[in-house]
Amino acid sequence: MCSFRKKQKNFLERRDSSSCIFRERNIMLFLDFDGTLAAIVDHYKKATILQESKMLLKKIAECPECFVAIVSGRALSDVKKRVGLKNVIYVGNHGLELEGPGIRYTSFVKTGVKVLFRKIKFDLVKRVKKVKGVSIEDKGLTLSVHYRRVGRKDLILFEQMFSKSMWPYLMDGCISINKGKKVFEIKPAVKWNKGSAVLWLLKHFRKNGCSRKMLPIFIGDDVTDETAFIALKNKGLCIRVGCGETSAAQYCLRNINQVTHFLRAVLDSQKAASLYGK
Repeated sequence: MCSFRKKQKNFLERRDSSSCIFRERNIMLFLDFDGTLAAIVDHYKKATILQESKMLLKKIAECPECFVAIVSGRALSDVKKRVGLKNVIYVGNHGLELEGPGIRYTSFVKTGVKVLFRKIKFDLVKRVKKVKGVSIEDKGLTLSVHYRRVGRKDLILFEQMFSKSMWPYLMDGCISINKGKKVFEIKPAVKWNKGSAVLWLLKHFRKNGCSRKMLPIFIGDDVTDETAFIALKNKGLCIRVGCGETSAAQYCLRNINQVTHFLRAVLDSQKAASLYGK
C-alpha cells in the first residue's frame, strides 16, 4: 500500500473546470460516513450527517446518470439510520455487508462470525472495563474499540489490556486489526474490505445494463478508505478528506464542508448536462 501513497492537491483548487470530468459518464459516487459526511465527534453515537450534504445526496441519487453508495465502517443498520436516504446503496462493516435498490442483503463472511465476535467482546470488556473512557461498539460482524475519551495517563494501560485481549485471536489467525482515528477496528481475517466492496458494486452495475462509461468517485478520510483508493487506481477519482497527509488518493478536500462543496459541483454538472444534453 505504501508504494502508492503521496501527498495530494486540493480538488477544488484545480485550474480546469472540475465539472467537465463528470460529463459523458455515469457517476458512481462512493462516500465514507464519519469524517466525510459527518464530523468526527468525541463519541461515535453523536455523529450526524451535515444536512446540506444529505439534501445534495438525495438530489444526486435522483439523477438517472448517478448512483450513490455510502461505504462505512459502521454496522449496516446504523449507517442506514444516520443517513436516512432511499435510492442509496449502503455498505457497512468495512464492506462486509451490503444492501440497496435492486440488491438483496449480502454478507461476505461465514455465519459463525457473530458467535466469535460475541466471545471477543466478552474478553475485551473483562480486560478494558477498568480503563475510563473506553467504548466498545458492537457491530455484529466487527467491533470498534474507541479510546478518544481515554486520558493520556491511561493510554499505556489501555493499549496493554487491549493487546493482551487480542493476542490469542491474532495468533489463531481469526481476526485482523486496523488502527483508525482513536479507534481499533477488529475484523474477521478475510480478504474483503471497502475496496473489495466497491469493485463488487462496479461489476454488479456493469452486469445489470449500465451501458455508459462509468466514473467511480470515492471520498473518505481514514486508513480503511485507502483500500478503496488503491482498488480504484487508474479506474476512477479518489479524494481524501484532510490535506497534508500521504495517501493513495489523487486529490484531497480539507474538511466535510468542502465535501459538501464537491457534492454541489456534481449536482450542478448533472443539471447542466440535463439542460443542454450530454
